[in-house]
Amino acid sequence: MQRLTGSGAALAVHRRLNRTTVDLPRDRSVPALFRACARRRPDAPAVVHGDRVLDYRELDRLSDGLALRLREHGVAPGVTVGVCVARSPELIVTLLAVLKCGAAYLPYDPGWPARRVLGLFADAGCRHVVTDRETGPDGCVTVRVRRNGIVPADHGPDVDVPPEAIAYVNFTSGSTGRPKGVPIRHAGIARLVLGARYAPLGEDARLLQLAPVTFDAATFEIWGALLLGGTCVLYPDGFVRLSRLGAVLRERRVSVLFLTTALFNAVMDEAPGALDGVGTVLTGGEAHSPRRIAAALRRYGPGRLVHVYGPTEATTFATYHPVDLLAEGSTTLPIGRPLQNTRLYVVDGEALCEPGRGGEIWLAGDGLSPGYLGMPELTADRFVERVVDGVPERLYRTGDHGYLLPDGAAVFQGRGDDQVKVNGFRIELGEVAHHLDQHPGVRQSHVTVSVRGDRTLVAFVVADDPSCTPAALLGHLRARLPGYMVPSRIHLCDALPLTPTGKVDRHALLATHDEAVPTGRRD
Repeated sequence: MQRLTGSGAALAVHRRLNRTTVDLPRDRSVPALFRACARRRPDAPAVVHGDRVLDYRELDRLSDGLALRLREHGVAPGVTVGVCVARSPELIVTLLAVLKCGAAYLPYDPGWPARRVLGLFADAGCRHVVTDRETGPDGCVTVRVRRNGIVPADHGPDVDVPPEAIAYVNFTSGSTGRPKGVPIRHAGIARLVLGARYAPLGEDARLLQLAPVTFDAATFEIWGALLLGGTCVLYPDGFVRLSRLGAVLRERRVSVLFLTTALFNAVMDEAPGALDGVGTVLTGGEAHSPRRIAAALRRYGPGRLVHVYGPTEATTFATYHPVDLLAEGSTTLPIGRPLQNTRLYVVDGEALCEPGRGGEIWLAGDGLSPGYLGMPELTADRFVERVVDGVPERLYRTGDHGYLLPDGAAVFQGRGDDQVKVNGFRIELGEVAHHLDQHPGVRQSHVTVSVRGDRTLVAFVVADDPSCTPAALLGHLRARLPGYMVPSRIHLCDALPLTPTGKVDRHALLATHDEAVPTGRRD
C-alpha cells in the first residue's frame, strides 16, 4: 500500500487536525437508534407539519405498519426502493419503514424527466417504489401511501439491519452524461449526527426540514432530529418564501437550521430578521460572500453561525467552521476542521502539505461511501487506500483544492475540474454540455456559471440549424435533466472564442453577453 509522505510540519498539523475520534455506538443501524429514542421518549414530538404532530410512539408504530406492508410486496434486505412522497409526515414514515426492512431508499422528484428516473433506477437496481402519486415508473412494484392510509402496527419486520448496510442512494451529476449513484451506509448517517460538535443536537433540538429529500442536506435535517430524540419540523410549503420562512421559524421555535449559501444570501439581503430566533444556523454549499457573513455577525453576534462543507460521498458534512469573527478584508471563509470520526488531508501528489501549501482535499472516516454504483473504474480512481502516519486509511479524493491555515483549519480554493455547485446542488458542467451536444442542430456548446447576480448556469451554443433556438434547446434539456441542471439562459454564438492555448475563453463569452461581474465588484 502506498504511503503519504510529508515534512515534520505537515505531519504535525495533520495529526492535530485529525484528533476527531468520538466513541459512538457503531454497531447500531438507523432503525435501532430511532427505536431507542422511541422507547425513551414515546410521547415527545417527533415530526411536526403544520397542525399535525406525530410523537415518537406514533411514528414508530406507523413505520412498523408500512414496513410490514412493504415486506409483503417483496421489499427485503439489500433492495433499493424509490421514494416519491411530498414533504409530509408520510414521507418520514416511508423513509423509516424502508430502513426497517433492511432496504435502502432512493429519493426522486416527480418533475424529473421519466427517462432520467428510469436510468437512475436501472443503475441502482430499483424495482420497488413508494409514492403518494397515482402511479409509479413503468415496470416497478408500486406501493401508494396517503394520509390516514397507513395502518399502524405493534411490531415491525424481524430484520436485523447491520450498520454497514446501505441506507440510501443519492445521485450526483456526472461529466460523461451519466449521473453517479452514491450509496451511503447506516454508519455514515450515525457518524453525521451522533456526538456532533458543530451543532447542538439532542432532545431539545428542533430542526427545520427544508431541503428536498433528493438533496443530501435532508439527511442531516431528518436524522439529526430523529436519532437523538429531537423534533423534525417540516417546512409546510413546496417553495420557500422568505416572509413565510421567518414565520415558520418563529412559530415552530426552530433551534437548528441549514441553509444553502444561495438561500442564506437571499435571507441576508431581503429578510435578515427571519433568523433572529434560531440558535444555530448552518450554511454551505458554495463559496460564501464575506459581505453577507459580516452582516450576519453584526446582527446575530458570535456563536450562532457555522460554515459547513462536504461532498455527498462523505455523507452530507465533512468539516465545520464556527464563524465568530471575520478579519478585516477577508475574501474567504475557512471550511474548518473535520467532524467527529472524520479526517481531512491536504495532499500534493503523494505528500501531505504543510500550512499554506495548496493541494487536493482528501477525506477519510466513517462517513465515506463504499463507492459509485456500477462504476468500478471511477470508484478505484476516487476512493484510494494509503498509509498515513503509519496507519492504513481509505480516502476519498474530493477534487476540491485548498490549504491549511497555521492553526489547522482548512480553506477551500476551488475545483480542479468542471464541477460546480449552484444552490447547493453539485453539477458537472460536462453533463449539461453532453446533453446539449446530443441535439442534432448543435455544432458546439459551452456551459459555465454566470456571476451576474446570483450564480446560475448559462450556456453558449454554436448552431447549424436556424430552428435551433434557445427555447428549443431549453425544451430539449428539460426533457433530459432535472430543473436545477437546466441553464437559466442560452446564448447563440457564431463561434466560441478561444484562448491562446486553444481552450474556450469563458471570460470573453461572459463579457460579450453581459454575464460578467462589473469591474471592481467584490462580494
